[in-house]
Amino acid sequence: MLYSYEDKFPIIEREIRKRKGKWQLTILRHMNFEDVEQILKLHIWKKWHLWDQTRKLEPWISRVCSHQIMNLFRNLYTNYARPCVQCKFSLGEEGCEKTPSGEQCAECPLYEKWTKSKRNGYHIKMPLELENHAQEVNSKVDENINFRETFRRLQEELDKVLNEKQSLAFKLFFVEKKSDDEAADLLGMKDNPKNKYIRRKEVSLLKEELQAAVRKILKESDISEFWP
Repeated sequence: MLYSYEDKFPIIEREIRKRKGKWQLTILRHMNFEDVEQILKLHIWKKWHLWDQTRKLEPWISRVCSHQIMNLFRNLYTNYARPCVQCKFSLGEEGCEKTPSGEQCAECPLYEKWTKSKRNGYHIKMPLELENHAQEVNSKVDENINFRETFRRLQEELDKVLNEKQSLAFKLFFVEKKSDDEAADLLGMKDNPKNKYIRRKEVSLLKEELQAAVRKILKESDISEFWP
């Protein structure tokens, strides 16, 4: 039996919370570990199909979380930080032993390049007090996703547009995670001994139809918005 994300959610949540001590980028006031936790859950959900279920889940989660946390560090800070942060000529917060003025400034070619290409991004990423930005913060769309409720609503919408065979196919392929051959047998799709690729093509086309229906619903509806 293949396990779904929901089946293993308690283990996923426990393993993610073990990584709390690794999140040390506390300067980012707009993101604490609770935000990181949601990002990791979403990332694991997207990558769920890559877990080899013949192996233990915890080591796989550990690798996925470690890589994603490293990516967050890089994207939120390292990619936009001044080159002086890792420069051997840096003399602290503002000092530089290489520039004529002794300051970290555009006299350094690397610093000059940073001011032209990444400084604006750095200012966007770094935190500001919210006192003068209440309107922007209060009007921000909540990006949290309740996966169980979203999936339930998706199934409700699919039931309105799919016929009986398509509904069963969706359940077999994407809920019960049946193999193509198992699902085809249960759907009564006949195998042609003279041309084994015909049924495979039918299965492929059916899955494409279902995926297109899902994409259309997600694009045109609000079912993925946060639900308590």
